[in-house]
Amino acid sequence: MASNLVPITVAHGDGIGPEIMAAALHIIREAGARIEPEAIEIGERVYLRGINSGIEPIAWESLRRTKVFFKAPITTPQGGGFKSLNVTTRKTLGLYANVRPCVSYSPYVETKHPGMDVVIVRENEEDLYAGIEHRQTDEVYQCLKLISRPGSEKIVRYAFEYARRNNRKKVTCFTKDNIMKFTDGLFHKVFDEVGVEYPEFEKEHWIVDIGAAKLADTPEAFDVVVMPNLYGDILSDVAAQIAGSVGLAGSANIGDQCAMFEAIHGSAPRRAGQNLANPSGLLHGGILMLVHIGQPEVAERVHNAWLRTIEDGIHTYDIYKEGTSKQKVGTKELAKAVVARLGQNPQKLKAASYAKAPKQTVDHQLGATKRANKQLIGVDVFLQWNERNPTEFGKQLEKFNGDGVRLKSLSNRGVKVYPESFEETFCTDHWRAGFFAEQESGTLTHQQVVNLLDRMQKAGLDFIKIENLYTFDGQKGFVASQGE
Repeated sequence: MASNLVPITVAHGDGIGPEIMAAALHIIREAGARIEPEAIEIGERVYLRGINSGIEPIAWESLRRTKVFFKAPITTPQGGGFKSLNVTTRKTLGLYANVRPCVSYSPYVETKHPGMDVVIVRENEEDLYAGIEHRQTDEVYQCLKLISRPGSEKIVRYAFEYARRNNRKKVTCFTKDNIMKFTDGLFHKVFDEVGVEYPEFEKEHWIVDIGAAKLADTPEAFDVVVMPNLYGDILSDVAAQIAGSVGLAGSANIGDQCAMFEAIHGSAPRRAGQNLANPSGLLHGGILMLVHIGQPEVAERVHNAWLRTIEDGIHTYDIYKEGTSKQKVGTKELAKAVVARLGQNPQKLKAASYAKAPKQTVDHQLGATKRANKQLIGVDVFLQWNERNPTEFGKQLEKFNGDGVRLKSLSNRGVKVYPESFEETFCTDHWRAGFFAEQESGTLTHQQVVNLLDRMQKAGLDFIKIENLYTFDGQKGFVASQGE
């Protein structure tokens, strides 16, 4: 291998993956990319060999050696406990930042938002994507939402650094902290704290539902948008689609040591093997990869040739429109058209420039975690009880008062139902009983919690989990039930 070639790990994927990867690699190689691809197998065939992660140890060896992953879409078989390979890869390699530029190419690609140029920066490792789920009763399942201060600091700082390095003007945060006051509340708080260090930017926060509506209606109002994992996953697809097509968008997944580059669309098995698929999304992922590995001049050459091809009306079926497009082409033909235009710039669309290629990684300055004075003041005991009479159940639970512990409230799906329940409130078989120290400002010991559970066990109650309730420096570390 020549010393100036950069080794990269390549996965050709499933469905349309092999076709679009072949096209993307052909273009970037013809543009002069100094790369040495190393192929690995991932996805459906690996899953079906009984490997639930979709990736074998030998593939991990390649990824950890090259630290650059160029990945085509894969197919995850339905059912059977198969885990998302994307989530596994991002979390295993510490790829905490998902960066998705969403740009319109009007009038050549149809859109209602011709001035759109938004970058979604999505946290990639936490939130509901921690993948911690349980079935707890016959009727109720749970998924744990985990947000950490270090994880929030890393992604928020990445968003501001990205904005600074790419000459952006504004950074916006989306959360739902009017409802999830602790988890999304922490993300919002960290955004405000870190934002103070970047006085040159306009900063704002939106509740995610109205923010999403504004993004869909007036994307020109946004520049860089940072958000937790689930919102970022959904809204980056929305943003890409309203810009023109999900099929045109690529993404970068950046960590401290490794990075992964891909299209944001799926493997589309119905289109496989027909020379129909648009390779543009994966190609844009490849452009981001070229910047990351220090070949900005090649990235610029590829990007501008693609823009010129789009201007010339050479389009695949998904963006072809009579009166605007001039030639409908397949996957291979689009790749040939881009190669033929290498060295050319667009005439009307804004030309890409990577002359000052921004650094992809960020040097973290995580604040030291302050150790709080942590006091155990209560315990939530979650129980399965199949009747739907909260008053009756509450009175039963009060029989377990004693040993310095008392029942304060009973809730069902987050709504207080005892004492003083409403008959209109619907209840399932999943109950949360809040027991606290008898003294208003008292504390509990772990032994008192164990004794409480022992009394319940001897009475035949089915407790399914507990959550200890703490104060941190005197501030409650839990949220009361609705109506409490």
